[in-house]
Amino acid sequence: MSVLAVMRLELRRLFVRPLAWVLAALTLGELAWRFALLLDVFLGAQLQLAAAPGGPGYTDLVAVPMLSSLLTGSPVPFGLLELALVAVPLLTMSSLASERAQGTLPLLFGTGLPAWQIVLGKYLAILAWLLLWLVLALAMPLSLAHGTHIDAGKLAAAMLGSFLTLAALAAIGIACSAFASLSAVAAIAALIVGLALTSVNLGARMAGAGNSLFDWLALSTHLENLLRGLVSTADIAWFVLITAFALALATRRLAADKERG
Repeated sequence: MSVLAVMRLELRRLFVRPLAWVLAALTLGELAWRFALLLDVFLGAQLQLAAAPGGPGYTDLVAVPMLSSLLTGSPVPFGLLELALVAVPLLTMSSLASERAQGTLPLLFGTGLPAWQIVLGKYLAILAWLLLWLVLALAMPLSLAHGTHIDAGKLAAAMLGSFLTLAALAAIGIACSAFASLSAVAAIAALIVGLALTSVNLGARMAGAGNSLFDWLALSTHLENLLRGLVSTADIAWFVLITAFALALATRRLAADKERG
């Protein structure tokens, strides 16, 4: 058995369970409605946009706001990344917690795979599902690429930021599932950690005070730059660091379980 075998097994489990399909249907349905509303706002503002050369266009008003509402100032709530704060914990909650609750974790250990390969295989399966989800969501604004102008560079940066955010949230969800004995506990823990990372700097901002430490810790700080089309190695490194740290915690917990038998 290998990492790819664990990944295939986890993907099979995802696609035979109703939860993954329900999450996909509900979130994509909401995003399709959001796309229609954003497009209606964009079309209704054509006169104002025509009178302001160099103003925001289709990419700024439709394509990028599909990914986030809070960080783009969109009047239409619940972009893909806001939905991800809830959907990803639900998707990852049973990856390891259910194995422990059902007593099947020793079967994985019996394959001889080290803990890091088990964690990596399950993580890659979740990431594959999330990547497909992101591609389907972005297919909506891209479907009108032939009839409007899209800023490819800005959209590519926003896509990169969205993928890195999903990757970090998935790693956090896997880590919470590795430590929890119940799937529901894992989902709640991952949701709280995700919300905390996103809003850790909001208190200081609302008080009118800047705090470089809290701003650096906040996921929203690094994601906002990428959604604006600003790609920097510091922001990418932050996402990689958070993802690696979460996966390392999950691996350490699973290795401890394996040693205890």
